[in-house]
Amino acid sequence: MDRNSIIGLILIAGILIGYSMWIQPSSEEIAKMQRSKDSIAALQITQQATIAPKQDSIIPSITDTLVNIDSVQDIKLKNQYGEFANAAKGEEKYHIIENDVLKLTLSSKGGRVVSAEVKNYKTNDSLPLILFDEKESEFNINLVSGGKNISTGDLFFKSDKENLVVKNLDSNVFVLRSYVSEKQYIEYSYGLKGNSYLIDYDVRFVGLNDLIAKNESAFNLHWFVNTPNIEKSVENQRANSTVYYKTLEEEADYIGETKDDKEVFEKDIEWVGFKQQFFSTILVADKTFGKNNSDVETLADTGSANIKKMTANLSIPFNHNPVESFGMSLYFGPNTYEILENHGRDLNKIIPLGWGIFGWVNRFMILPIFNFLDNFDMNYGIIILLMTIMIKMLLLPLTYKAYLSTAKMKVLKPEIDELNAKHAKDDPLKKQQALMSLYKKAGVSPFGGCIPMLLQFPILIAMFRFFPAAIELRQQAFLWAEDLSSYDSVYNFSFNIPFYGDHVSLFTLLMTVSTILYTRSNSQMTASPEMAQMKWMMYLMPIIFLGVFNNYSAGLSYYYFLANMITFGQQYLFQKFVDHDALLAKIEEHKKKPSSNKKSRFQHRLEEMAKKKGINLPNKN
Repeated sequence: MDRNSIIGLILIAGILIGYSMWIQPSSEEIAKMQRSKDSIAALQITQQATIAPKQDSIIPSITDTLVNIDSVQDIKLKNQYGEFANAAKGEEKYHIIENDVLKLTLSSKGGRVVSAEVKNYKTNDSLPLILFDEKESEFNINLVSGGKNISTGDLFFKSDKENLVVKNLDSNVFVLRSYVSEKQYIEYSYGLKGNSYLIDYDVRFVGLNDLIAKNESAFNLHWFVNTPNIEKSVENQRANSTVYYKTLEEEADYIGETKDDKEVFEKDIEWVGFKQQFFSTILVADKTFGKNNSDVETLADTGSANIKKMTANLSIPFNHNPVESFGMSLYFGPNTYEILENHGRDLNKIIPLGWGIFGWVNRFMILPIFNFLDNFDMNYGIIILLMTIMIKMLLLPLTYKAYLSTAKMKVLKPEIDELNAKHAKDDPLKKQQALMSLYKKAGVSPFGGCIPMLLQFPILIAMFRFFPAAIELRQQAFLWAEDLSSYDSVYNFSFNIPFYGDHVSLFTLLMTVSTILYTRSNSQMTASPEMAQMKWMMYLMPIIFLGVFNNYSAGLSYYYFLANMITFGQQYLFQKFVDHDALLAKIEEHKKKPSSNKKSRFQHRLEEMAKKKGINLPNKN
C-alpha cells in the first residue's frame, strides 16, 4: 500500500468512530426507552390474563361434544336393536373352556364357539387340529322384537368367570348371558365332562315374552361352517365331506358328497351334522328342531384353501313364557364308530359304511374283526394283513367251490372246442343249445365259478367303504406309506395325468398287476365261451381301477393286493390236492346217467328266442 491509501483508511475509520459517538442516546433517552419496554410487558400480561378464561371455556365444549357422540351412538343402537340396544354394546373378549380331549374358544360377541380344537389329533402339517375358524363360521339365533330383526351374533355376552378347565370325569358348566335388563336376558350354558367330545349346550330366554313379536312362535338358528383343509388330499376331503341329518322317525340321511345341493325339511329334525373326512361337528336337539323354515345346504369351496361350505337353518320353538329353555348337545370330535354309537341317536350313521348288505358286512363282520385285532397294539399294516387272512379263511369254502367249477370246465375244454368247431357255421342260438346240453350231461354249470365269487362281492364293496372311513388308519405309517388312510406316493410328477393324477401309488400299482395276473390265471382255466367273451372286460377293469385307486386309501389297495396274493396261494394248494383225472372220470360217470327231461330256465329262453327267429333246435334231452 502507498501513502495515499493509508491516509484514506485512517480518514474512513475516523468518520465511523465519530458517527457512532454522535448517534449514541443520552442517559435521558435510555431511561425513556426502559419505561416504554416495561409498559409493553405489562400490556402483554394483561392480554394473557384476559385470553386465559376464554381458553378454559373451550374444554367443557369438547366434553359436551363427546357426550353428544355417545348419545348419537345410543340412538343408532336403539334404532337398530330396539329393546336389545344395551345388549349390543360391549367389548369382545375370548374365553377358553376345555377338558381332556377338547379345547373350545368362546367369544363374548355372540356367545358362540368360534374355535374347536381336538386335542389328541394333529393336521397333516402337524399343527393343532381345529375343526373350524372364527372368520369362516357362524352360529346365531335370530328373533324379531319391536319389528326389528335381532341376531345374537351382534349381542355381547358376559360371564362371571374367564375360563373353565374340566379334568377327569368331573362335569362343570360355563354360563354366558346377554342382558337386555337385569331381569331380561339370553343365557347360553356349556356343560363339559373330562373325557367326552359331547358337551351339553342349553339356551334360556328369560323375561323376553313381552319383547318378542306375538306372531313369532319360533326362533331361527343359523349355523354355517366353511371347513378347513386338515388332511393330505383336498380331493378326498371334498369327496367325503357333507351334511348329515336325522329327521323324526326316519333313518339318518345326507346330501350327496359329489354335488352342491339343498334339502328342505318336511319333518321335525333330531340332529344335523357337518361331516368332514374324519371329524364332525354335530348339533343334537334334546327333543327336536321344528320343520318350518328349516333346511341344510352344501357348496364346494373350490376357490380357496377351504373344503366345503355347509349351512343349516333350524327352528327353535318359543311359546312366550316368562322363562323358556331349549336343550341341545354339541359334538366336536372324530368319526369313530364306537364313540358315536355310545352317544346313541344313530350318530354312528354319520360314518359311511355303506348301504344295505354292504353296511351289514362292515358293522357285523369287518368292524368286529378289526377292533379285535386293534386291541393287540400292532402296526396297522400287520392288522390289515391278519384281517385279510382271517377273511380269506372264512371264505375258503366258497373259494374252493369256485375253483372246482373252473377245474371241471378245464377238463371239458376238448369237448367244448370240438362242439364250437362243429357248430361254427350254425346260428349262435343253435350252438348255445348244444353247449348247454353238454354242460347238463356232464353235470357242470358254466357259471358255477361265478356264483361263489358273487357271494364274496359284498365283502369287496364293504372294504371299499370301510378303509377310506377308518380314522384309525389316519396318519399311520407302514412300509413306504406315510398315511394308510391316504394315497402312498413313491414318485411325484411335475404335471397331472388325466384320470390318473400327479403321483404313483405303489400299493395301487401292485394291486393292479396282481389283479391282471389273477385274471390271466383264471381265464386259462376257464373254457366257457361266455367267459371268453367277457375276457376283455376282465382285463379292462384293473386298468380302470389303477386310475380310480391311485388317489384312494393306501390301506384299501394294500388289502386288495394281499387278497390277490392269498388267492394265488390257495389256488396253488388246490392244484396240488385236486385230482383233475378223478374230476374227468366223475364227469364221464355223470354222462352215463339218464338225463332228466326237465329244462332249465336258460334252455327255455333259448327255445323261445329260436322260435322267434324260426330256428328248430334239436331236443338233446
